[in-house]
Amino acid sequence: MPSLLAIATVAAALLAAPAAPAQDPTSVKGVEAEDLQSVPPDPSRRPATDDSEVDPVEPDFVVVNLPTQARMPRGGWAFRVTHRFARPLGDGSLGDLAKDLFGFDSGGLIGLELRYGIARATQVGIHRTSDRTVQLFGQRDVRRAEDGPFGLAVFAAVDGLDNFTEDHSPGVGVILSRRLGERGGAYAMPALVAHLVTPALDETTDPESTTALVVGLGVRFRFSENGALLFEATPRLNAPDSDTGFRHPVSFGIERTLGGHAFQLNVSNSFGTTLGQRARGGARSGWFIGFNIARKFY
Repeated sequence: MPSLLAIATVAAALLAAPAAPAQDPTSVKGVEAEDLQSVPPDPSRRPATDDSEVDPVEPDFVVVNLPTQARMPRGGWAFRVTHRFARPLGDGSLGDLAKDLFGFDSGGLIGLELRYGIARATQVGIHRTSDRTVQLFGQRDVRRAEDGPFGLAVFAAVDGLDNFTEDHSPGVGVILSRRLGERGGAYAMPALVAHLVTPALDETTDPESTTALVVGLGVRFRFSENGALLFEATPRLNAPDSDTGFRHPVSFGIERTLGGHAFQLNVSNSFGTTLGQRARGGARSGWFIGFNIARKFY
């Protein structure tokens, strides 16, 4: 009997003792829940970027003329002006060049472009130059560069001379892009352009209609938050044998961006801004100053 009384006394004491607090499932020995919440997320699981946000690594839809994979949201608009001045930078003395404001006093080839996002990762546009060449184009992103080792997009365009009434030159290419961290991006676009009419070299020859295989190469390298250096080349792998003076288009530039605006000053050996114009090659001689101005409306 005394033993039963002792057991009952111990049981009552245990039942009356306060319960131990439940352990926080987010806490670990020596680490509070607040500390766990402050651990940075895995960068491989970062949320998808909003298409309406301007990516500082890829702020424009072109390098100089070469397409990039800059995002265009559905329903978004973008407008671009291109100008390639006609005065060769190497003509005359430095004083002569300064008198012509380094070429800005001369005429040139002006381009106006409007593009629209018809769906997510899909955009279409029209580009018209002052020699009455009209390019209709479209681009579809297949893979984003930030989602893997490289990005992939399909680009298709048709050039038409005399306000798109004659000499239509369809072209198709594949855009490959790779991000260089936060410093910029590199691009390559092999493309095929058909029914490309090359002007006659002299009065005794007829214009040639050929198919051109070109490979566009471009780099954008950021040297500051809003500034970048640009390089672009479009070598043609099957340059016309009859044209001994054929020049592969090459461009250099410097770019400044601010929000949805982009301003670029460039130097090129070509006036061409459309795919067909670049496939025809650069100017016979000389280097020319120019600029691009772009504005996004989204």
